[in-house]
Amino acid sequence: MDQIRRLILKGGSASGVLAVALAAGLLRPTRVFAADWNKAAFEAKAMADALKNIGAAGAAESAEILIKAPDIAENGAVVPIEVTSRIAGAESLALLAEKNPFPLMAYIDLTNGAEAYINTRFKMGQTSVIKVVVKAGGKSYIASREIKVTIGGCGG
Repeated sequence: MDQIRRLILKGGSASGVLAVALAAGLLRPTRVFAADWNKAAFEAKAMADALKNIGAAGAAESAEILIKAPDIAENGAVVPIEVTSRIAGAESLALLAEKNPFPLMAYIDLTNGAEAYINTRFKMGQTSVIKVVVKAGGKSYIASREIKVTIGGCGG
């Protein structure tokens, strides 16, 4: 019982000291800035425009990009997609869905030798071709896979 009391007193006094330091201006919460984002690419309504805006208009087909996703998604509101790239020196990954209202679903910058892998879930409005673009060594590589959607996820 005595140790619980000590822990509570220590925690309370530490919180009090932090509150006083914040009020006095000694500690200032810093603003967190998000990385610059490619607004034009995310607002593009056509696949060709999205690819152009991410700099992948002439991407070469690659078997080194593996897309693991269901052949048939029972609910377009939650479609699991797993992407692994075996391309050495990958700098970024982009996921696009051809028939979504806004095709670019995600763009991930890879820094400090991060593994080119993503496992996530996205919405798909209808049956569509998923494209994954990987940039490496100043070149763009692309892989595609069709996913059939039985119940639409984008308002359908």
